[in-house]
Amino acid sequence: MSLRMPLRIAALLALSMLAAAPAAFAAGEAPHETIAPAFAYALPNVPGKTITALVVDYAPGGKSVPHRHGKAFVVGYVLAGAIRSQVNNGESKVYHAGETWTEAPDVHHTISENASDTEPAKLLAIFIADTKEKNLVHFDKK
Repeated sequence: MSLRMPLRIAALLALSMLAAAPAAFAAGEAPHETIAPAFAYALPNVPGKTITALVVDYAPGGKSVPHRHGKAFVVGYVLAGAIRSQVNNGESKVYHAGETWTEAPDVHHTISENASDTEPAKLLAIFIADTKEKNLVHFDKK
């Protein structure tokens, strides 16, 4: 099997995650992020695992709904601007362009937002997950 089929499957899985995203915030609340798939590859040296990357764009003041990433290991890399992140009950931290952080499987990502109310921000979220994992983001219910 060529790499194209696993890539297509992983891309479809990433896109299915977008369908699970909650509806836009009500009037007066900060806008959500926009998410676009960047790449997805089966890891030939780690059978059963796939690496998937999503580009997350935040408008000024934009934020994500609290969520979890299931059994995926996550690396966040700030492409532009500044991102405020907090997991579980830990301290929130602001990461600037070029900085990274990691998230262990099943942590509760309570804050993921643009740290600026005037400038946009962009994040590359990289997931290492089971190839069979269908949903990389599990948003909290309101």
